[in-house]
Amino acid sequence: MATLKQVAAHAEVSVQTVSNALNAPHRLRPDTLARVNRSIELLNYRPNRNARSLRTSAVELIGYCVPSWPNRTHLVMDQFLHALCAAAESTGRHILLFTAPPGVDGMPVYDDLHARRLVDGFVLSQTETRDPRHGWLKEKQIPFISFGRVWKESTQPGSWVDVDGAAGTALAVRHLHETGRRRIAFIGWPTTSGLAEDRLDGWRTACEALDLPTNGLTVHCPEDTLDAGARAAAQLLDSPQPPDGIVALSDILALGALRELTRRGHTPGVDIGVTGFDDSPLADVVSPGLTSLRQPMDDIAAELITVLTDPPAGPVERLLLPELIVRGSSAPG
Repeated sequence: MATLKQVAAHAEVSVQTVSNALNAPHRLRPDTLARVNRSIELLNYRPNRNARSLRTSAVELIGYCVPSWPNRTHLVMDQFLHALCAAAESTGRHILLFTAPPGVDGMPVYDDLHARRLVDGFVLSQTETRDPRHGWLKEKQIPFISFGRVWKESTQPGSWVDVDGAAGTALAVRHLHETGRRRIAFIGWPTTSGLAEDRLDGWRTACEALDLPTNGLTVHCPEDTLDAGARAAAQLLDSPQPPDGIVALSDILALGALRELTRRGHTPGVDIGVTGFDDSPLADVVSPGLTSLRQPMDDIAAELITVLTDPPAGPVERLLLPELIVRGSSAPG
């Protein structure tokens, strides 16, 4: 493989000029830059990533631990991974996928990857209260950013980007209200989950602002499955005052609710409006289509890569708004 010196000799320039062509092309005259790039191409020169990242502290190869989602299927993971890889590659960087045990048990994997110079920084997800990764990475001065907040903690080391789940469920409530719904229920997870509590708060705040009832209109499912969503819908429908609208924390729970409504002879979107969250691939293929909140995956990924590779002076905390995709499950009643 060609060396930096060989490229310089071939282009008849200094080694520093070749370095500028690679790292600061704006410093070179157009004709000089073209000559150096031509030599790089002819000699098939490839920069030494490890040497360059050590020299410049640049984040070139980014590690991402693919999370495991116990007891539930996360239908948007493929969308996020694709968006993250595309955002990195658009800046000339790449993503290294790996797996690690959760919590403290997974820290040796992060340590090994960075110590062997296999990655320069990390994108974290599946963040949780007292997540050990943030403090450890900050202490080691290893670049990182989180997709998601560390819930129920006053401070979180490092930068993060997240979707405003509370704003999303509030948007869903207002949409159902605009279609004539006046008893809007919420199907979620246990509030031990920070994400679940956040989306529940958005539903409750919007209902209170619209002077809508909330008592007896929440069901917390122990797992994120179709069956759990169907059982929750059945519980609500069997109550003395059943709802005419349902905001579900996830598409899976919403699809389970749609199944139960259909089983009982109700017409989703006409008799009872239903919304989900994530706008997963299934939302557009069921009949009627599921109204759902779409997470802006491309924007999330772009923000993560931008902040990680070109960090500002202080931590970044950024909430992005989801978009409500309206389909037949919430047609006006």
